Amino acid sequence: MAKIMFIGGTEDREGECLILRRFLAEAGGDLARVAVITAATREGLRVGDDYRRVFQVLGCAWVDVVEINSREDAGRPEVSAILAEVTGVFLTGGDQVRLTGLLGGTTLENALKERVAAGCVLAGTSAGASALPALMIVGGETDTPDRDSIRMAPGFGFVPDIVADQHFAQRGRINRLLVAVAMNPRVLGIGIDEDTAACLSDGVFEVIGRGTVMVIDAAATRISNIQELSWGHPLTVSPVEIHLLSKGFCFSLLRRRII
Repeated sequence: MAKIMFIGGTEDREGECLILRRFLAEAGGDLARVAVITAATREGLRVGDDYRRVFQVLGCAWVDVVEINSREDAGRPEVSAILAEVTGVFLTGGDQVRLTGLLGGTTLENALKERVAAGCVLAGTSAGASALPALMIVGGETDTPDRDSIRMAPGFGFVPDIVADQHFAQRGRINRLLVAVAMNPRVLGIGIDEDTAACLSDGVFEVIGRGTVMVIDAAATRISNIQELSWGHPLTVSPVEIHLLSKGFCFSLLRRRII
């Protein structure tokens, strides 16, 4: 079963590095072979070198930075071949539209999905986390929840029926996540704070890090004016179930509850 880590961004890279240590542990510890994909950012060389340094300090001897600046880059067989032996893939932050736009439908995306299906651990931080589900948030306002609160697009589809938002508490993004789940009530909204991760395996995620993960569930909603947002009305939705989890707590996506 695939192991996927949703990281809320700004994870600790200088202190205990708990989240990055967990990623390496899941990828095989001292035997981990890691590929860092920097397609989400225009500063791929700098960002890639930073993660290479941190992972090597944490004991990973095999770290390969995959810098992608065009769809041509993502289509090269030698780039996909890098993933053939990796046990962990790390998607950096940046711009999730850039990330999916460069990788979507390429041989690199196909190679990545093959490796994840074979048991490779996949982690995404910030924009990298947003792009992992089938549906992703690509922008929007964070004040009164209305038609300008959200812009959405297809993600990579590694996890169905969720939408993830990052830098969650720090950037006050609860309103746009509420709009996202009101638009798609069968979808769970997952809001992840900075230096916090939701580590998913077998349909259950565990929270690690210093912040919290909020789960918003609108499946039981009986009252909603979501169709009126296009006319300029703010959102009304009721009831909405909210779960707030700190480190050590687990949540079942199937059962939609803390376990």
